[in-house]
Amino acid sequence: MAEPTRAGGGASTIAIVDVPRSDLPARLSEAMAIYVAAMGYPSSSGPQRGTHLMRHASFDSFRFRAALNAEGKMLGFGYGYTSLPGQWWHDLVTRAISGDTEHWLGHAFELSELHVTPPAQGTGLGERLLRSLADGLPHRTMVLSTPEGENRAWRLYRRMGFYDLARNHLFPGDHRPFGVLGALLPFPPPTGAGSEEPTALSR
Repeated sequence: MAEPTRAGGGASTIAIVDVPRSDLPARLSEAMAIYVAAMGYPSSSGPQRGTHLMRHASFDSFRFRAALNAEGKMLGFGYGYTSLPGQWWHDLVTRAISGDTEHWLGHAFELSELHVTPPAQGTGLGERLLRSLADGLPHRTMVLSTPEGENRAWRLYRRMGFYDLARNHLFPGDHRPFGVLGALLPFPPPTGAGSEEPTALSR
């Protein structure tokens, strides 16, 4: 599956492609380098997160999308899966959110990571990746957590119709406060105006 696009009107053709589970090991180090750069983390955090990614690849409805340039270099990626009881994030968020937890988490696709390499930020790749991940999903909602702060990530999620489910939530082992957000699927159609992509999404 490939969706050729133009990145910010530049000369390079960017394809949004599906990466099957079997191809993930070959792409893992490239994806984790983007994760580290986008989050500003030490390089040592990449392998640990990569281990989590490979474990997540066994979850129900796992999807991994990558943005590749004409030379096949990865410029961004996103992935997620069905959010189910017994999963670390799902169980923590169930206790944290206010409102109808069954509505938001009962048939939800959990967006685990969405990152674009810093040189390619501001070109709309984040929104394209997000829309590709959501395309054709049978789920009722998409849910995610993202660090608090006024940034491109929040502007993107607001534009895509995400609601606050919990704010300033603290996950174990991380001092940063997170917002927990949810959106109904399918997403509204693109407006065609000034798309921006998130710097990073992680927990």
